[in-house]
Amino acid sequence: MPENTVIAPLPPMEPDDVAYAFAYIRSLQADDINAACAIAGEAGAELHRLLLDVAARVVIPVTAVDQHDGEPCTHSFLAAALGRLLLELLSEGECLAGAPGIAETITLFSQNILTDEDGDVADTLRQLEGAVLQAGSVGPATASRAPGTV
Repeated sequence: MPENTVIAPLPPMEPDDVAYAFAYIRSLQADDINAACAIAGEAGAELHRLLLDVAARVVIPVTAVDQHDGEPCTHSFLAAALGRLLLELLSEGECLAGAPGIAETITLFSQNILTDEDGDVADTLRQLEGAVLQAGSVGPATASRAPGTV
């Protein structure tokens, strides 16, 4: 029997942390390696945790589909399992677990799953940043923590 797909709510992220993580993601997406390196250098090891936090907030709401006509179905269990697997790979997989791998995975997930065919992934990333902030019921980020914002 598949396990329950209900996931406990994620604790809110600090607005500055959200801004910092998305500044790094957008820098890489825009091929601005200098800005990405500056952000990574300034954030140090904390960037890894921030990116994993953002990845969870992007992947879980999309993959944790609990119902179909009021009842869980095979696809909802499969989607949730794939979402958990992706997050596990990002946190423990050798080739994906580094900051660039996590950021690229968030960008590709956003591009392939969340962006309309004629849409712009950069716009989707900006919307995701707003959604992550709003989901935590936190105010807008301060510019002092988000260097290299693209």
